[in-house]
Amino acid sequence: MEAVNIHDAKTNLSRLVDQAAAGAEIIIAKAGKPVARLMPLEKPLDEPRRLGVLAGKREVPEDIDAMFVADIEAMFYGIASPRKSG
Repeated sequence: MEAVNIHDAKTNLSRLVDQAAAGAEIIIAKAGKPVARLMPLEKPLDEPRRLGVLAGKREVPEDIDAMFVADIEAMFYGIASPRKSG
């Protein structure tokens, strides 16, 4: 595990990121005290999202577009929601 001071980290950030991507762990210190750790990601962020993960696990009601009409109109016109009791 390599330790570098913050000034060297700023100067050599590209090299340090390459090392971290290759698996190295780098400690960044300020005034001799460790303050941050640069390390590789456990899982790449660029994996495509999986569509349909919940397919068949939930049911969408036929009248979904009508379920909250009163609440939406209340919010739109700035009046109290008919569902809320005071």
